[in-house]
Amino acid sequence: MSVAAIEFVDVSKRFENAGYNAVDHVSLAIEEGELITVLGSSGCGKTTLLKMINHLNVPSDGKIILFGEDINDVDVVRLRRRIGYVIQQVGLFPHMTVSENIATVPKLLKWSKDKTDERVEELLGLVGLEPSEFSKRYPSQLSGGQQQRVGLARALAADPKIMLLDEPFGAIDAITRMNLQDELLRIHSGLKKTFIFVTHDINEAFKMGTRVIIMNQGRISQFDTPQNIVRNPNDDFVSALIASSRNQERFWVGLE
Repeated sequence: MSVAAIEFVDVSKRFENAGYNAVDHVSLAIEEGELITVLGSSGCGKTTLLKMINHLNVPSDGKIILFGEDINDVDVVRLRRRIGYVIQQVGLFPHMTVSENIATVPKLLKWSKDKTDERVEELLGLVGLEPSEFSKRYPSQLSGGQQQRVGLARALAADPKIMLLDEPFGAIDAITRMNLQDELLRIHSGLKKTFIFVTHDINEAFKMGTRVIIMNQGRISQFDTPQNIVRNPNDDFVSALIASSRNQERFWVGLE
């Protein structure tokens, strides 16, 4: 029997002075190689859930297990170096070139220059940026979509088994966002990595996810494949989400 890549065992998170749990008694298992999307409205707990995996948020109760190992038993620096992390704001270092940004973690891990340079070139190709054109540029010389590609490459640099992506395309225009979604699906299909992708966009969640976690008020309303969720919504909240997406589709049909 295979070991789950990520397992939440009755996990809750309550922030100081809060009157409720931001994440409320969540239990789930994610298999290696899945691309899991986490969907829900603002304040539902999806980003809190994600940040507990790399200990940016520490659970109040319960356990999180990565490949059979309780994360509380792992040094937090070592833990985070094994997990890629991509956020909406990208967070590239403005004084560093694209190559230097991607090489950040390999340098911390004291990789050789040749190994680092080879990895940077490989990753630029993987995310669709020609190394000869982009490696010496600075973040200010890139479009928003290009910056996100560099951020993804940087997160992949040390070859982590798990990638956390917190609304990475949320600030990107619609056409670029669709292109980046397709690019991420292509990258994921070629790598045996587990991706957890937070979004508030139902179309993005259902397009990207092998399975989708739908959260509401800190709890999981449903965790299943997009097809099963659409066919058999678990509760009124999930039904309302699906109905809202279908109403948007009818708007476009009415304009044709």
